Amino acid sequence: MTRRLGGVIALGALASVGCGGGGDGGAWPNRPITMLVAFGAGGGTDANARIVAGLLEQDLGQPVNVVNRTGGGGVVGHTAIANAEPDGYTLGYVVAEVAMMHWAGLTDLTYEAFTPLAMLTGTPGAIFVRSDAPWESIEDVLDEIDRGAEILQASGSGQGGIWHVTLAGVLESLARDPGAVTWVPHQGAAPALADLAAGGVDLVVSAPAEARGLVDAGRIRPLAVIDNERHRLWPDLPTLAEATGSDWNALAWGGVAGPAGLPADVIAMLQATLARMARSEEFIELIERRGTGAIYRDADGFREYMAGSDASFGRAMSAVGLVP
Repeated sequence: MTRRLGGVIALGALASVGCGGGGDGGAWPNRPITMLVAFGAGGGTDANARIVAGLLEQDLGQPVNVVNRTGGGGVVGHTAIANAEPDGYTLGYVVAEVAMMHWAGLTDLTYEAFTPLAMLTGTPGAIFVRSDAPWESIEDVLDEIDRGAEILQASGSGQGGIWHVTLAGVLESLARDPGAVTWVPHQGAAPALADLAAGGVDLVVSAPAEARGLVDAGRIRPLAVIDNERHRLWPDLPTLAEATGSDWNALAWGGVAGPAGLPADVIAMLQATLARMARSEEFIELIERRGTGAIYRDADGFREYMAGSDASFGRAMSAVGLVP
């Protein structure tokens, strides 16, 4: 409580110095802020954004209202963020799809249309098989692909979704044709994992937290986590690099951004607020309780990560024929 109160006092002092952003002559913020989310209420992106909005509201002393602008696989919401008035009163929770949509020909929008403020979350994928599958490791799966006796079927998201592109990147990095595995689209990881447990598909790429229940029930098992370090849920599970030597990885990442052209004083206050929030025990506990990773990068680090993610996803999507 003392730490939270101290943060509020510090932010109050910062505000009293004077933030001229907002275009209405008053110190920013002096009215409610909108946080746009490009996906529906109740989903993972929405839940993360609402945690961030709630904590921002406490610190900034103004309501931060989450508004879901869905459609086009994220195109509608991200476009609304980029096209918003650059006064600090419309922000957005920008996610990994912004590094994918333009490659698929859905929009011309790229990460360069935003003012990055802070990367806050990142969830790696992991590769799962049924508990009775004959493959004990990723190498066993690769050997099966190399034999070509039958084409394996995989799922985890829709066609061209985050986990489809992740698997394509994994296979391409290991000098295997991503087309050697048939992608079976599902509306999210939950139905894909249920299909895996029932024998409908051979592999699923999913966030570890989404698969935990079926793993704990003994119906599926993970082979590797697609990240630079092992996952806290299964510390004995190897990373892709440990299992295969490939250092390719991707996160379902998210963070706060505004439209290009935000006033410098608004940027400075938001960056300071988000940095303090991201390092707080309260934020980390709330995010990780959901099974999402709390990963902080400042504005420059966020922009650099978005640029790298854009290039990496572009290569993977090209390899699997998703780039027109």
